[in-house]
Amino acid sequence: MKKIFVVLWMTAVLVSCGVSSDIPQVIVDKPIVFNEQRIELTKEYLEDRYNLSGDSVEITPKMIVLHWTAIPTFEGSYRAFYEPTLPSWRPDIESVSGLNVSTHFLVDRDGTIYRLMPETYMGRHVIGLNHCAIGIENVGGTDKTPLTRKQSKANIWLVEYLVDKYDIDYLIGHYEYTQFENHPLWLEVDEGYRTEKTDPGEKFMKRVRQATKKYNFKPVPEK
Repeated sequence: MKKIFVVLWMTAVLVSCGVSSDIPQVIVDKPIVFNEQRIELTKEYLEDRYNLSGDSVEITPKMIVLHWTAIPTFEGSYRAFYEPTLPSWRPDIESVSGLNVSTHFLVDRDGTIYRLMPETYMGRHVIGLNHCAIGIENVGGTDKTPLTRKQSKANIWLVEYLVDKYDIDYLIGHYEYTQFENHPLWLEVDEGYRTEKTDPGEKFMKRVRQATKKYNFKPVPEK
């Protein structure tokens, strides 16, 4: 794959998919660096972590995972995903892969939706499930910067937008990912590679799930 996806400009994309949320139907493209280095690291991740080899970094989305960044600003959150390799402040996961974390969408606290990478490229945002999951990160999640009502509305709209495009079976919060350990979608080869997560919070997930229950997502496996 020779395609290089780098940040060149910021483009507002109007989306008319007939979803019901009252959030403005706009996605702002603000790409992170997805160059040949990131492509190669992504291929390595797919092979080393999931035993999936090939020349493509494309995925077939079956799941949407909601997150918070635990970083109080959009600028800081965006920088965390921007480079192809992990920053020095992530030694906790560097031994697993040098591929930087990434997400397909980043939602600011005012509800603005940014698309950071192609929706069908693999992003590193959820252990064991990256090969089938679209990630939505939300700026904030700290005591001083809790997730906002505008963010929940934006997430609801974005879930509806993605369901309209892809055959999505699951909608989960990051804190629920380990419940898939015995599920056919779970591919992580290292039984010791896990991190504890609480994002995006049960209250936030309940709000989004309630608003999107018409899609009859499959239930998250019980603990």
